[in-house]
Amino acid sequence: MINILTAGSLSLLFAMVGTPWLIKFLTRRQYGQFIRDDGPAAHHVKRGTPTMGGLVIIGSAVLAYTVSHLIRWQAPSLSGVLLIGLAVGMGFLGFLDDWAKISKERSLGLTPRGKLIGQFLVGGLFAFLALNFPDERGLTPASPAISFLRDIPWLTLPLLLAVPFIIFLISAWSNAVNLTDGLDGLAAGSATLVFAAYTVVNIWQFNQWCARASTAGPRCYEVRDPHDLAVIAIAFAGACFGFLWWNAKPAKIFMGDTGSMAIGAALAGLSMMTRTELLLVILGLLFVIEVGSVALQVSYFKATKGKRIFKMSPIHHHFELLGWDEVTVVIRFWIIGGLCVALGIGIFYAEWVVGQ
Repeated sequence: MINILTAGSLSLLFAMVGTPWLIKFLTRRQYGQFIRDDGPAAHHVKRGTPTMGGLVIIGSAVLAYTVSHLIRWQAPSLSGVLLIGLAVGMGFLGFLDDWAKISKERSLGLTPRGKLIGQFLVGGLFAFLALNFPDERGLTPASPAISFLRDIPWLTLPLLLAVPFIIFLISAWSNAVNLTDGLDGLAAGSATLVFAAYTVVNIWQFNQWCARASTAGPRCYEVRDPHDLAVIAIAFAGACFGFLWWNAKPAKIFMGDTGSMAIGAALAGLSMMTRTELLLVILGLLFVIEVGSVALQVSYFKATKGKRIFKMSPIHHHFELLGWDEVTVVIRFWIIGGLCVALGIGIFYAEWVVGQ
């Protein structure tokens, strides 16, 4: 528990202190965000705001995780190293996308094909490593089975399908968080809630872990390294929360694709390693709604040859164009995100109670 508290406190501190340094660095070099011309008019004043703030989020979480292990002189787990590697890898891909926007001075970065190839390479490497290297109980960091609150035995996929499924999850959640990152503080605040939920999930799984003979019961959890995953979850929660101090309206810095893609990948990795892939759909329902609104808008637009369901997608822009103030949209979406997290945690706990 000391590792968890240490990592959370340090990542919060690192993000709050490190972000203004990054703001100054980016401002001196004029590395600012380019805004969509077809977006809400109120957003045009944000043009030139420093971006790539995700560097602070990733750096704070990784540094806090490392320091917490050094203080206790404990080796990191394989699950922890793989999850950190996944977040860093996807964050690097997002950094390339952000850099392409800055260097080309436009709101579009990497080509869809280039981003897809990058996601395939990072996700494929993670999938291969996470489905290998079993521990003494035969458990690998991730599982080939599709999971809700635990692995679903009759939904175990063969390796040739499990790897593409993992790549799909990583890409889907990265893109979902990326699309949510359109208003000041929206993605950072929402991600904080979900990472906090996964901290609780991992702590509970550790306390009811099948590997702990003293507490293992008939409903124990067959997972790998839950305590170390809790350290990473709280580290990302603290980093996002600390970043929010500077990212709340009026934002002094944006996380950019560097942050959103790393955050989405970390959430996907946590869901796979905790055997709660479908539960993340509930915990992160706000992100699902955001990406779903884009899919609906595009599909309906093509099917009806120009008609729209929303004034603009993602859906947070729809409410802005209805006249809601940006802060109002963000706070109400946070409330929705919080309710989804509460529902997800309630379902997770209820399953264990009913099974006793």
